[in-house]
This record gives sequence, C-alpha cells and structure tokens, in this order.
Amino acid sequence: MRWPDDAKDWPLVAYSRQILHRPHRWHVQESGTGPTILLIHGAGGATQSFRGLFPLLAKTHHVVAVDLPGQGFTQLGAQQRCGLDHMAADLLALCRNQGWVPDIVVGHSAGAALALRMWELGMQPRSKIVGINAALGNFKGVAGWLFPIMAKALAVTPFSAGLFASTTTRSSVRNLVQGTGSTLDQEGLELYYRLATDRGHVDATLSMMAQWSLDGLLSRLGKIDVPVHLIAATADMAVPVHISRDAVQQLPKGQFTEIAGLGHLAHEEDPDQLARLITAT
Repeated sequence: MRWPDDAKDWPLVAYSRQILHRPHRWHVQESGTGPTILLIHGAGGATQSFRGLFPLLAKTHHVVAVDLPGQGFTQLGAQQRCGLDHMAADLLALCRNQGWVPDIVVGHSAGAALALRMWELGMQPRSKIVGINAALGNFKGVAGWLFPIMAKALAVTPFSAGLFASTTTRSSVRNLVQGTGSTLDQEGLELYYRLATDRGHVDATLSMMAQWSLDGLLSRLGKIDVPVHLIAATADMAVPVHISRDAVQQLPKGQFTEIAGLGHLAHEEDPDQLARLITAT
C-alpha cells in the first residue's frame, strides 16, 4: 500500500508515521503515556486490526502498533526476511532504535509467536506477553504439508499475488472473516478488503506463510521464563482454543483465559473486554 496516499482515511492515521530502520521502512502508530504496550498483528492484517483496542489502551499506557514487513504500510526491504526469526529480530532492532522498552507485548495470532521469539532474542526481561488467539501450533495431517507447500508455490509463482489481489471480492473477504468465527462491521470488512486487494500486501503475506516455521519455538516453550497470558476465544475457527490451552501447560509462567462468543478477531469484535484483560495482566 502506498504511503501516504492510501493512508489518508486509514484508522488512527493521526498517530501514524514511517521510520526507516533497515532493512525496512516501517509504519508505526504511537500514542499515550505510561507503561509501554507493543501491539503486533497477525499474518495478513495491519494496524487497522487494533483500531478499537489502541485508543482504549492509550488512555493509561504508551501504545505502539507496527505493521509487519511488507504488510499494511511497512515497505519490505528484504524478501527473504519474512520468517519468524528474521521478523522478530528486525522488530526487536526497531524497538531498540526507537527506545521502546515494552512492559507488555500483545500479539494476535502469529503475532504472539513473534512476541515470544523477541523475548528469546533479548527483549527486556521485565516484559509480559499477551497472546490473543495465539497461533502456537502447526497444522495437523494433510494440512501440515499441503498449506506450507501451497504458500511457497504461490510466493515464487510470478503474478500469483497480483492474481489473488485482482480477483478478491468484498463477498470473498466477508466469507473469509466469517470462516474464522468472527463477525465484523462494514468498516472492518472494508479495511480487510483494501488489504486483500493490494498486491504488495498479499505478496508479503504469502512470503511470511512460505518462510514461517514454529518447530524451534514450540520445542523451547518450556524455557520461556516470562509471564505469558494466552487469551483464546471459543468460537475461533482458525486457531482452536486447545492450541493456547496446550501451550500454557508448557510455559513456566503461563496463564490461560477462555472467552466465549468471539472468534479469531476477538480484539476487533470486543476491544473493551480485551483491553481489560490486557491491562490486568
């Protein structure tokens, strides 16, 4: 997506700026004073995912939301740096460059894995981690090998991102969101439509999927000696509740909260409830 042309009506754009910290040109949103909360969205999302949560947290905290490399308005500087290790390292380097020392790191879906990996790479020991419908499990059965192969094939196939972006409809985006168990308002659906029809955003998301591997992180969960609060929604059809429940059993300082009636995008459906859970962490 083009900055600043496409950002004029982006949620919370008044708090937006770009930061060149190699290898990427990052889009961040920053507001509030107090303890620092870092918000990390999931694959295929952007800062718009926190449009309801961000201002609630900013009433009592210094809040920073970041678009992941190539997604939203962050310009990707290196195509091969879209996997878990590289993105976590680049995001941690950005935080150090800007002097952000997060007291709480909130990661949605794949963002939770990034938060945990950042801690492993040397994030401030005092940080607490909150995972919202944390994607901390690999696909099972056929999906375990089929989905990664499909992502890799799409990522290296010329024009695949452009074809996806050009053939996506508002109806297909609505069906995709509903397929995660979530219900969004028209504004929320339109924002995901804008992302899904942007070739650069789609290409970066496919690259992230193709380079993503959780095996190493999952094998080390028992060594992550930091408070981790995993919040899982019962209607999530993308990341089942048992994923967070199982992960918490391995985390030395893990806490688990189950919330009813919400889907994978729980923080967009009910930001008030999620804000209360995060600030109580």
